[in-house]
Amino acid sequence: MIPISYNVRNLTVRKTTTAAAASGLALVVFVFASVMMLSNGLTKTLGRSASPDVALVMRKGATSEMESVVDVQNVNLVLNDTTVPEPAAGPRGVAELMVVILLDKVGVDGISNVQVRGVTDGAMDFRRSVKVIAGRKPAAGTDEVMIGKAIRGRFKGLDLEQTFDMKKNRTVKVVGVFEDAGSSYESEVWADVGLVRTTFHRDGYVSSLRVRVPPGSFAAFKASVESNRQLDMQVLTEAEYYEKQSENTALFISVMGTMIAVFFSIGAMLGAMITMHAAVASRQREIGTLRALGFSRASILFSFLLEAIMLSLIGGAVGGAASLLMGFVKFSMVNFASWSEIVFAFEPTPAILVRAVVFAGFMGIVGGFFPAVRAARVSPVEAMRA
Repeated sequence: MIPISYNVRNLTVRKTTTAAAASGLALVVFVFASVMMLSNGLTKTLGRSASPDVALVMRKGATSEMESVVDVQNVNLVLNDTTVPEPAAGPRGVAELMVVILLDKVGVDGISNVQVRGVTDGAMDFRRSVKVIAGRKPAAGTDEVMIGKAIRGRFKGLDLEQTFDMKKNRTVKVVGVFEDAGSSYESEVWADVGLVRTTFHRDGYVSSLRVRVPPGSFAAFKASVESNRQLDMQVLTEAEYYEKQSENTALFISVMGTMIAVFFSIGAMLGAMITMHAAVASRQREIGTLRALGFSRASILFSFLLEAIMLSLIGGAVGGAASLLMGFVKFSMVNFASWSEIVFAFEPTPAILVRAVVFAGFMGIVGGFFPAVRAARVSPVEAMRA
């Protein structure tokens, strides 16, 4: 076998061509890893909204809270279900109303949907991870709202002490900003449920109920609620609900990003192939010498293929490392499930970085195979004469 040091020397001697080919591969890996991180970020953001001991109750057949309509007369029937033990602290459950409003974006000429959650006084006691980080909690029964920190300043009027129209001729004031460990709640506006009902003429209805149910009691609670024909409701765990909410958007991001990465990878593989072909052409005498020393064609093929893989792994490592910088970037887009804007970050994981480097190695194999075959077929006699 030809020593690996031979391949390392060739890569270091030809610094310009090595850097050019590695840069192209690094760009592809950067795009590929960033897309996977973006998809993972959306899933993680929605997943952080889920509590393991909370059940979500909606109208049967509804795929999101936006589609669900629950008569307030049925709220107490659900909250007082005998299969649910009394919680150690905080309210047993909350009933909330979801609507979407259009607001002007800041910094760009355009508008987008923002999700408004009508909540009760017990909303923050129920979600103990939600903390007010600026201003104060809105007073019940007033035209005051608080906003998640992820959308703060992204829309006109969505900042502390600013105002915006929840609906035409219904102006509300932002009195607080809250956080919730990066969950999707941070992309919402929270207002008094009575204010939302009055503004959007939803008297007598809520969108959903959240009930604190120990995991061991969930099956019994689900069976009790769903078997009651009077209620006509379905029960899901919050984790199950938010997983479904992220599926379509995450799939869209992954598919579109992968397609872009594939097109980029074709160009990168062609670049690597051209680089290796040029290397073969310029190293005819070296190849002839290696053959004359007794190295087989298989050894030559393996050596040049290994060189291409090493080149691609260098590019992959650089691209993967660069993609980690995207972890500091916040990204917003419309979630297909709720049709409202959600803000989330690029979320890197070791698995994503490993897949990105493996993808780079694959590009190296494809791009380096034919030049390696060409090198293996070089006649030692003709090569020495060149």
